[in-house]
Amino acid sequence: MIDSSLKFKGQTVIVTGSSSGIGQACAIYFGGLGANVVVNYHSNKEEANETLKQIKNGGGDGIIVKADVSKEEDVLSMFEQTIKKFGRLDVMVSNAGLQVDSPFLEMTTKQWQKVIDVNLTGQFICIREAAKQFVKQAPDEYKGKAINTSRAIGKIVMMSSVHDVIPWAGHVNYAASKGGVSMMMKSVSQELAPYKIRVNSISPGAIQTAINKAVWSKQESLKELMNLIPYRRIGTAEDVAKAVAWLASDESDYVNGETLYIDGGMTLYPEFADNG
Repeated sequence: MIDSSLKFKGQTVIVTGSSSGIGQACAIYFGGLGANVVVNYHSNKEEANETLKQIKNGGGDGIIVKADVSKEEDVLSMFEQTIKKFGRLDVMVSNAGLQVDSPFLEMTTKQWQKVIDVNLTGQFICIREAAKQFVKQAPDEYKGKAINTSRAIGKIVMMSSVHDVIPWAGHVNYAASKGGVSMMMKSVSQELAPYKIRVNSISPGAIQTAINKAVWSKQESLKELMNLIPYRRIGTAEDVAKAVAWLASDESDYVNGETLYIDGGMTLYPEFADNG
């Protein structure tokens, strides 16, 4: 259900990696709140078009843009298309990410670099360009005039993971990338706050998406997973989308430089629930 108290009508939102999973849920949710949504995809145009269809059915507007976030020229093109179509940007949801798993002793430099390029460098490029656009389009804010669409001149929500604090053997590249996202978010937030740009991150736990279908689609695996989640249910992509929208709204205007864990309590050391 859409929270009608969060209003994004007239605001433009880029959601990277939004042809499926958490990104898709975020894009559709923002569309339901009246936003113009830029649906970014890497390879699956059909899924991107389906996302856009649902956005428009929910009352929003949008476009689809193909871009590899690890390539600077692709990101610059995505921003150019966004501004050409909608004239401005208000929210950057830096969501695109991937896993290339391997035992540490067998992990290749190529496997390491691929994940770092997309999950960490890709977020750096996207949020840097978003911040530049926020400053560029908001000269009146520096003259003390009211902001038409939001109390901040721009909002950035970065997608991290519970593995920015929980070590994950066999996924060293992924965990390192998300740990990097956490500290990058805090450092960027500290630097951009005086510009009235808010930067926060979301750290999902176990979420029911295609990337981890092997875990939640089998009853035995799902039962084992519940041992790691005190709330005893797996999360949904919409659980994350709601949190992202809140962080991008004026309802959270005094929240800056924070990581919101959407994990059913996975970071509460559930192994110690029975005194260890």
